[in-house]
Amino acid sequence: MTLKEVLKKLESFGTEQNRKIYLRHGAGPKLYGVSFANLKKLTKEIKIDHELALQLWNTRNTDAQTLALMIAAPEKMTKATAQKWIQDISYYGLGNLLGTLLAQTDFAKEIMYTWMASKQEFVKHCGYDICSTILKNNPERLSNAEAQKILRTIEKEIHSSPNRARNGMNWCLIAIGGYKLEKEAIAVARRIGKVEVDHGETNCVTPDAESYIKKVKAHRPPLKPPPAAHRQGGASRAGQARRGKQKKK
Repeated sequence: MTLKEVLKKLESFGTEQNRKIYLRHGAGPKLYGVSFANLKKLTKEIKIDHELALQLWNTRNTDAQTLALMIAAPEKMTKATAQKWIQDISYYGLGNLLGTLLAQTDFAKEIMYTWMASKQEFVKHCGYDICSTILKNNPERLSNAEAQKILRTIEKEIHSSPNRARNGMNWCLIAIGGYKLEKEAIAVARRIGKVEVDHGETNCVTPDAESYIKKVKAHRPPLKPPPAAHRQGGASRAGQARRGKQKKK
């Protein structure tokens, strides 16, 4: 499917109602207002097409950029492309999808740590979103020591961080507690207290970290022991835990 054909389909799928909703959530004015249901249909039709994703991104249309993040190939992503795309983002919806994409790359942790240390709102937000996605899908990629260090940083910086970054940090705290260090994360959540995030003219609310950690634990599939060949000293290491679909932020 060509860029022209995709843009024509996106335009036909757009509605004024969706456009108004996305604008309230912070999307840029250049968009058609395509529902995620229709974006998913297009994704199934296109499958993975990294070259098309690059072309879609360069249109600077929010719907096109959303689709780009859904059809891009993680193995073809480069650090340079990631840096370009994050600097183009001023809408948390795109930041969430970029975090999901980059969490699947070989350089995920490197860019995660770099962006988590950023002072820029959406860069920092996306860095923590990468961390949340790694913990949800591949928790073994993050050691307990790394998770503990991130918890200390969240506790120290969350209240002084930019608005959307606070939201990303809060979700990362939930992910650490839900998939890695429950007791430690709950203790940090209690010391942090209420996290204030301005969600604009929407019905979105900032989740209470402690209660959400408990929800994640309750709904997470039980850990399965790895094959015997991967056991060390007779003690099996925890296998990969996968959570159900995360509630939309």
